[in-house]
Parts: sequence; C-alpha cells; structure tokens
Amino acid sequence: MTTADMRPTGVRPGASPSSVGLVAVIVAATEGEPRALTVQVPGQAEGRSDGLPAGPLVPEHATLERGLRAWVERQTHQRLGYVEQLYTFGDRDRQVGGSEGVHSLSVAYLALVREVRPGGLAEASWRNWYRYLPYEDFRNGRPQALDAIEPKLLAWAAEAPDAKLRRLREDRLGLTFGLGGGSWNEERVLERYELLFEAGLIPEAGGNAGAAVPGDPTGMPMAFDHRRVLATAIGRMRGKIKYRPVVFELMPPTFTLFQLQRTVEALAGTQLHKQNFRRLVAQQGLVEETEGVTSGNAGRPARLVRFRREVLLERPAPGLRLTPSRRPG
Repeated sequence: MTTADMRPTGVRPGASPSSVGLVAVIVAATEGEPRALTVQVPGQAEGRSDGLPAGPLVPEHATLERGLRAWVERQTHQRLGYVEQLYTFGDRDRQVGGSEGVHSLSVAYLALVREVRPGGLAEASWRNWYRYLPYEDFRNGRPQALDAIEPKLLAWAAEAPDAKLRRLREDRLGLTFGLGGGSWNEERVLERYELLFEAGLIPEAGGNAGAAVPGDPTGMPMAFDHRRVLATAIGRMRGKIKYRPVVFELMPPTFTLFQLQRTVEALAGTQLHKQNFRRLVAQQGLVEETEGVTSGNAGRPARLVRFRREVLLERPAPGLRLTPSRRPG
C-alpha cells in the first residue's frame, strides 16, 4: 500500500460525486506533547504535503467505523483504541485529480492511541499539532504568533464595506480571539481557523494552489482542508476532557500525576495550577495509587498511579474541570 493509495479524502480520481471517504485524526501524547499522525500527500502546493491518514469506504466495510479501523491498521500498523465520529466534510475540490467544482464527502474521525512508530508507510510521521496551529498554545504564556495575527485581523474588520458588517466582524474577533474585551475560549479552535480562512490570512484560503509562506504565524498549512479537520478534532478534545476521562486513553498503564498534568496541559494548550489539578483529580476519584514508583533518575521518585475505570460507573461526567494557573491574554 502506497501513499498514493491513501487519497486524502478517500476518493479516487474519476470517482462519482457521491463517493464517500474516511479521514482520521489519530492523536497521541508523548513526553507532554500532543501529536497527530500525518502522511505525505503527493502533488500538493509548496509546503503543503502534510496530510491526515485517509482512505475510501468500500463495500466490504459493514460500518464506517469498521472501515476506518481496517484501513488505518492495514496501512500504518497502528491499532486504534478510542474512536468517535467528528464531522462530515463536503467542500469542493477535496480530491486528487478530481473534477473541478465537484463536492467530495469525507467522514472524519477522532482516534486516541498510545503512540507507536507507524509500520506501514515510511512517509507516516507523528507531528506536534501546534506545528499547524501555533497560536493555540498558551502553555508558556501568550503565543508570539498572535502579535502578528491580531493586527491583520483588526485590519480585515476595519476594511468591511459598511458599519453593520464591520461590527459583526469585530464581534466575531471578540468571540474567537478575545479581542476588544472578549475572552479566549480554548474550545473555539475551529471558529478561529475558519475566521482566518475567511479573512484570507492562511494559504488554504487560496484553494489547493495556496502554497506555504515561510515563517507564517498561522502555522504550517496542510493538504486540502485537513488543517480544518485537525482544528475540529482539537476543539472536540479540549471540550471532551472536561466531562469524559478520554485523556487516559493516551496514558500508559501507570503514570505519575505530573505526567498526567503535562498531558492535559498539552491538549488544552494552557498551564494548570499544580495543587488545584491534583485536588481535582483526587475529588473526582480518577486515579488510584500503585505500589510502583519512578526510578528517581531525575529528581525524587514519584508514586505511580493508574486510571480507576470504576469511575465510569460511579458518575455520569467524570472529567477534568480545568483551572489555568494564569488566564490567556
């Protein structure tokens, strides 16, 4: 199986407009960094060869999810654990060699795994997802990328042809980027991406021919609309960890509370207050101690814990209500 067989939308050249493809955002967390599995997509504009794994829905697949699991495991040797459907994308010009203006449907999925080296394709790589959306990472304070992005967004709002549209744009900037007295909501990842697209500030706004710009503060573009799919997945994850213990799908069988906090911070893109985080984990009964401890090669040994799966039966929404150590600004 080659990369050419993994059409980004799951639709082969010449396929009918009703063809359906599957695309996966496969997420892992390694050493406190959020990663997405990417593949190289041939025939793209300069700097846009990174894409998400994708494949076609074929008759032998009884369901969409079974089809997704089958071709991902066959192509990358990556066995999927937790999987949920994200969204159905139907934008035009989403396939390799397809007819111009034809809509192609792709059903996107979010999959959570413990990272392993992809074995099926040499072109498959794990990438830090902030490579593509650097302005979403507030773990070390306000991202420098916003210093370059925000003036351009304000100029876009000011260029509106009438006062009503200008006010509408300003309101959207407040809701998404927290400008004009608004607040930053970490879950509005997709809305921020789509506003940048509408304002023409990212290469994808130029269609498939839009090439990457060196040093672009909006991050590296991706093939077709795959960065939009990734933004959808990040927003879903950030919301999900607050009311479901999905973060433990990314953790090893045993881990430290520090490792758990770093993983949650990586997903949420914010720094958390250490004591508040540990108090919340304890109150929710999410973990239990084991007899194991870390080796202590770097600092004092720390107690290893594991996820308490019983919590899934004990309460309807066992998640992590995040309390940042400082507000994004």
